[in-house]
Amino acid sequence: MLLGFKTEIKINSHQQQILGKHAGVARHAWNWGLGLTKAILNHNKLNPQQKIKFPTSIDLHKWLVALVKSEYSWYYEVSKCAPQFALRNLRQGWEKCFSKKAGAPRFKKKGRDDSFTLDGTIKIIGETQIQVPVIGVLKTYESLPSGVKPKTVTLSRKAASWFISFKIETDIKPTPKRFDVVGVDLGILNLAVLSTGEIFCGAKKTRQLQKKLSLLQWRNRHKQLKSKNWADSNIKIARLHNQIANIRTDYLHKLTTYLAKNHSFVVIEDLNVSGMLSNHKLAKAISDGSFYEFKRQLEYKCQLYDSKLIIVDRWFPSSKTCHCCGEKKESLSLSERIFECSKCGWIGDRDLNAALNLEKIGRATPELTPVDKKEPFGFTSRLRRETLLQRWLTDSRAWKQEVKPSQA
Repeated sequence: MLLGFKTEIKINSHQQQILGKHAGVARHAWNWGLGLTKAILNHNKLNPQQKIKFPTSIDLHKWLVALVKSEYSWYYEVSKCAPQFALRNLRQGWEKCFSKKAGAPRFKKKGRDDSFTLDGTIKIIGETQIQVPVIGVLKTYESLPSGVKPKTVTLSRKAASWFISFKIETDIKPTPKRFDVVGVDLGILNLAVLSTGEIFCGAKKTRQLQKKLSLLQWRNRHKQLKSKNWADSNIKIARLHNQIANIRTDYLHKLTTYLAKNHSFVVIEDLNVSGMLSNHKLAKAISDGSFYEFKRQLEYKCQLYDSKLIIVDRWFPSSKTCHCCGEKKESLSLSERIFECSKCGWIGDRDLNAALNLEKIGRATPELTPVDKKEPFGFTSRLRRETLLQRWLTDSRAWKQEVKPSQA
């Protein structure tokens, strides 16, 4: 299977200028192609009897060479691959828009998500050097994978730093599993609660950095636009944004790797993230959890470590249903953190109850053998329920302890 590899590169002032030129040409080709395709769509909408065929990426590149390159000589100072891949990505963006998988492509702005793609003679030299067309040899901060011959590389700029990424072929790596099935309930108070009783609180360090970010943004509000102080302040803000995003991504990678390596079947819910974000009171907390990224990482990591991912329908009432007797509550508000069953008397954390319900669905899958379908000893026994209840009533802080994925 193919996996992506991304790392930061060391660049000097000359290389920084060349990389900026490539990103500028790719951005100009994208904006030119987007304006042209939008004009064609508007013409076809107003003149249904005289429609113009929507151009492919090859057609756009031919028109670019004939109309644009002859007018702007700086197109010849960079690799021809930069505008080619920009137009190819534009065509793919329109295909996603036509199939209603995404919105319409937007115009790009200088300094915001600058990137370009190159192909051709790409070689990995030693441990920390890679040769790319036109630009030359680039040094990296970390070791590059050995025995890899990437066909294409993508260079991107983020917070005044440049990164290089490419795809590598990786074999499936089966790992010994500690548990056969685990249910994972994603939440706002805690990022993930497992049916085994483990609780992952999420990256808490980002809260301190967000306060620092608010202070920097407050200081930047009255700086003169396009001034040197304004530019330096924006770089500091961008780096802090990047640091917060890296901390969240690192925590998610450790958590999803732990789940995929140590569990044969991982059961999660198909959450409507876009609908949940419409609640403005909880939108920030939901965004911090990165539920969609959590699901995306689990999909390929379960395939990498020979595990199975089971996605339960979003309408399944996992929080309202008692995992012991199956009694379903008519309503359960978000402020009710304790689940009390009126039928069997089970009392415990609502997130744990939801995770146990998801585990039951995982055990009912036909892919499990009859031996694996049996519930573990004491799963719903009276002793197990009394232990959970006693743990909750004696020390409620035990449910909020952070279990680090790297130590789990």
